[in-house]
Amino acid sequence: MSISIIPIGRCFAGEVSGVDLRRPLSPETVAAIDSGMHEYAVLVFRGQDINDEEQLAFSRALGPIESSIGGNITRLDQRRLGTDIADVSNLDQNQNIYARDDRRRLFNLGNRLWHSDSSFRAIPAKYSLLSARSIPVNGPNTEYADMRAAYDALDDKIKAEVEGLICEHSLTYSRGQLGFTDFTEEEQQTFAPVRQVLVRTHPVTMRKSLFLASHAGTIVGWPMAEARIFLRDLIEYATQPQFVYVHHWRLHDLVMWDNRQTMHRVRRFNETEDIRDVRRTTISSDGPTTAQATN
Repeated sequence: MSISIIPIGRCFAGEVSGVDLRRPLSPETVAAIDSGMHEYAVLVFRGQDINDEEQLAFSRALGPIESSIGGNITRLDQRRLGTDIADVSNLDQNQNIYARDDRRRLFNLGNRLWHSDSSFRAIPAKYSLLSARSIPVNGPNTEYADMRAAYDALDDKIKAEVEGLICEHSLTYSRGQLGFTDFTEEEQQTFAPVRQVLVRTHPVTMRKSLFLASHAGTIVGWPMAEARIFLRDLIEYATQPQFVYVHHWRLHDLVMWDNRQTMHRVRRFNETEDIRDVRRTTISSDGPTTAQATN
């Protein structure tokens, strides 16, 4: 059976068939998946009952895997999974649901904010691949915003204003919005701000998109208050329903998205009672979006 991709959602995202992610992929299949990502930016693979090694093998076929170290506050001795997989579940290393006041749970609540994975790293993420191993019956959904369409719909005045702007991204900014400021000195150093362009150009399609995230806390050269309200306005604009695909998870879904062209967020669920075991592998981009600042 050959690979096929059909559009889903009101404005973007595609559902893939003809691929078994438990098996090695041919170069032609990898090229077709890449091509689909360029077009849709979000791809949905249904019924993929895979394990960690199979997910890693699929991910490596698409590019270098980003280490999950440096993207959370979980210590190495608290990890449930290997460092090549980001554990975005609500389970601790003993397979127990996090207590309501667990510091790791409170930090992870930031995933409910609109964001682009690893924009807080000097080299941000390219693709993210999220595998649903166990999910609650009633969700939660994940929402994806098409930042290409959002950029295209900007009026010319705003397009001219955002062109060339540089933002600083950090996990301390996004978690600070939730009142989470309990960072150790080591964490503060790990989460030091990095600089990213506000407008990105896709290297293949040459389409422009807004590179927004809750991690973006400043605009270089702007007063802090003005920068933050401008970024908030842009995020509100870019996440209007006409730009958003809502994914309703099924067991063994694997959803893959392009962080260069989308933002996403998970919605609320009863995470102190219901198990949500989802595991993410992340593909690194080729390099930084702009030269990093030297503090």
